Amino acid sequence: MARLPRLTVTGYPHHVILRGNNRQDIFKATADYQRMLDLLAEHSKVQGVDIHAYVLMSNHLHLLVTPQLDQALPKMMQAVGRSYVQVFNKVHGRTGTLWEGRYRSTLIQTDRYLLACMAYIDLNPVRAHMVAQPEDYVWSSHAHYIGRRSDRLVTPHALYWALGNTPFAREAAYAELVRAGISADQQGALTDATLSGWALGDDRFKASLQVQTERRLSKTKAGRPFSKGDKPVPN
Repeated sequence: MARLPRLTVTGYPHHVILRGNNRQDIFKATADYQRMLDLLAEHSKVQGVDIHAYVLMSNHLHLLVTPQLDQALPKMMQAVGRSYVQVFNKVHGRTGTLWEGRYRSTLIQTDRYLLACMAYIDLNPVRAHMVAQPEDYVWSSHAHYIGRRSDRLVTPHALYWALGNTPFAREAAYAELVRAGISADQQGALTDATLSGWALGDDRFKASLQVQTERRLSKTKAGRPFSKGDKPVPN
């Protein structure tokens, strides 16, 4: 069966996972982490991708992004991946592939999953037992959102701004949101959708989204295939 094209639609948030091949480390030194952040900052600006949240783990990374231009996300990921591997291999005296194939991604329903996805990303180091609290982990955007530092890579989404009328109120509300965590169902849905490449949201969201892309949004169900001429469920 032919591989489906990756689902990418301009103006919608996407959760992205990029893993090391055979789960090998993709960061071995502090300079590696910083190089990745520099490349993401450079190419997100060039291609037109807003990065809302990120975490760099030892053998994979997560991003929450919104592409603002057509093909912006795949172009950014291709440029970052290629540039990073060239330097990583040279610095660490290795050859060959570093990544586990293509990056994985899902397009998510903003009002239902965006803040949950941010918390999911921030809590990765805690789930991995690397730190006790998300604010203790250096290589994520969490510190930016709770007022610990200013991160040039981060473009806050409108839903974050809506958490409060002042910076202090937003930071406190977001910190509490992450402390509360996310449900097992939310965590499983975000992981499964990203690894499978299907859109994550309710039926109304998917129907509205489907008119903007010819690519299927979920596993095929019995019945005739969807066509762009079909009328979507109204918002």
